[in-house]
Amino acid sequence: MPILEYSCRACGHQFEFLKLPTTPDAARCPACQGEDLERLLSGFAMSTRELTNTRFKAARKQQLGSKEHKDKQVAITEEREHHH
Repeated sequence: MPILEYSCRACGHQFEFLKLPTTPDAARCPACQGEDLERLLSGFAMSTRELTNTRFKAARKQQLGSKEHKDKQVAITEEREHHH
């Protein structure tokens, strides 16, 4: 199954799209649901322990900086304060 890489022209988000036989033909941006996408040239897949760690750290940093994560932390704090 090919993994295709795209950049959304609407919001600039770059993402990968796994094309399975059961998935729709058209990819959509996971950030804004936009369909105006530019297909990027893909490099070959390579994995090492160092690359895996680097990718994990980047994903974790992105998650910690997300609005959803911050909202969840505020909700947890408010819940703790409410019950004490």
